[in-house]
Amino acid sequence: MSEMGDAQTREPEILQGIENKPLASRLAIYTRLSGPGWLQSAITLGGGSLASSLFLGALAGFSLMWLQPLAMLLGIVMLSAIGYVALSTGKRPFGAINEHVNPVLGWGWAIATALANMVWCLPQFSLGVASARFNLLPSLIGPSAMSAAWGKSIAALAILGICVLVIWFYDKGSRGIRIFEWVLKAMVGIVIVCFFGVVIKMSLEGALRWGGIFRGLVPDFSMLSQPAKTFAAALAATGDYQAYWQGKIVGMQRDVMISAFATAVGINMTFLLPYSMLAKGWRRSARGLAIFDLSTGLLIPFILATGCVVIASATQFHTQYHPGLVGEPYRKLGAAPAGDQETALPEHAEPSKGLVAKYTGIVDGRLKQELDADAFAALTGEQKAAARAALPTADKRMAAMLVKRSAFDLAASLRPLTGDFFSHYLFGIGVIGMAISSIIILMLISGFVVCEMLGIPPKGNAHRLACMLPVVGVLGPFIWAGKAAFWLAMPTSVFCGALIPIAYWTFFCLMNSRSLLGKSLPRGGKRVAWNVLMLLALAVVTPGSLWIIWNKAHYYGLGALGVFLLLLIVVQVARKRKPLAEARDGTA
Repeated sequence: MSEMGDAQTREPEILQGIENKPLASRLAIYTRLSGPGWLQSAITLGGGSLASSLFLGALAGFSLMWLQPLAMLLGIVMLSAIGYVALSTGKRPFGAINEHVNPVLGWGWAIATALANMVWCLPQFSLGVASARFNLLPSLIGPSAMSAAWGKSIAALAILGICVLVIWFYDKGSRGIRIFEWVLKAMVGIVIVCFFGVVIKMSLEGALRWGGIFRGLVPDFSMLSQPAKTFAAALAATGDYQAYWQGKIVGMQRDVMISAFATAVGINMTFLLPYSMLAKGWRRSARGLAIFDLSTGLLIPFILATGCVVIASATQFHTQYHPGLVGEPYRKLGAAPAGDQETALPEHAEPSKGLVAKYTGIVDGRLKQELDADAFAALTGEQKAAARAALPTADKRMAAMLVKRSAFDLAASLRPLTGDFFSHYLFGIGVIGMAISSIIILMLISGFVVCEMLGIPPKGNAHRLACMLPVVGVLGPFIWAGKAAFWLAMPTSVFCGALIPIAYWTFFCLMNSRSLLGKSLPRGGKRVAWNVLMLLALAVVTPGSLWIIWNKAHYYGLGALGVFLLLLIVVQVARKRKPLAEARDGTA
């Protein structure tokens, strides 16, 4: 594949003939040559993973520590299959899918990836700018709306400049790709070191219960139907509405568990992996390296970074609440004795507007249960405020416990425990590192996608220009909020959520395609193992994605999925009829 093979690299030569070398020798070479797996880390360790990890810890404590690693393991199974097909054939997957499966799947895969890259770049810029202003450079906040806008603009343009500079290296030949990969490896390493440093500091202060953390690594699927046991005391205090709150918690746990399995590997990650491998000149001899690369470059950094965030969030927020939300006096944060949550309430000057809005939404849900939704809607603003104030303290506390926290809530809550360096600067560097690395990879993927759709080689100035598609994300700090964020995120989530299982089924078909793989088709026990693992991943991701579509768009989402599947069937039938018609014409 010459157009991708211009990655002028000696790596294929190095990989030739090492299969029979001792394991230690192979691992040493694999460690030196790894790269695409780290690119996967750079994109998955972004704002989405940060928010998910914060929510997991706050909602379930240490009980769901096992969730993200298991979800990522299943995702890596499918990524490994994609890599196996690409490296065995040397063909770019977009063309292979169009030729050997169905062009609707190929084009749907590419379009969904391009759309996801543009939309999800917006919150990454928003997160990076917010971290730069609130954690690292408070002078950019400004005393007025105008100065705040200038501060956002300066931070956003600085982040954009860094990302464009790094992307520029990628098309500088093999040396440029190596520089690009080392920059991304360094950024992923910085993210891990920063979050790991915060956890170590918390441990030294006696704030962590490592026994509970290790127990949380054991899978517990009962949380699909039961609330975390640590909510028992708070639930009992709610009296007649215990069943309501129990259902609320279980619903939130179920949503986050299903979403984690369905979205551990985004659709843009499936596009990046084979192209980044082929761009490095990897082929059949790199199949072992590809699996090693995903394990060390993606799985391990993902587990370490997200695990540290879950630990910090669980320690600071689980079954705890901001006392200002429920009208209680503030208490200073301290290391809580085992099982004593009341002495570890977070301290803030006052709850943020975001926290208040989220808390009010949860409280209103409880009041609608009591008064009926229509009766609550008929109340005036003053009457609603009075109803909220009159709610029993136990219900207020429960609502405050379930509020989703942000990275900045966590940083503020860590300050009394770890000091400004760890809570603001080190934590802030980790957050901004997440944002920048994700933006860089979203840009790189867009370059591959656009070049594929235009049918041009993904290299040179054309590729660089195509990489600029997601720079619309620089507007994120100004538009990624409220209804604008909702109307951008919802259709993208539904579209990509629908395409993920379809893409996975496509890769399953490619992995079993004799016409595509030929002699490289796995045989015997290897084929059974591949299929069992892939079907396990599909059995989890498919219903999970349908759940997401239903929750976000209901019948509209299912209807759109139905239209897509109908188009898929029509094109497939037409493709089968065409050779038959041509054969009849040839014998007439």
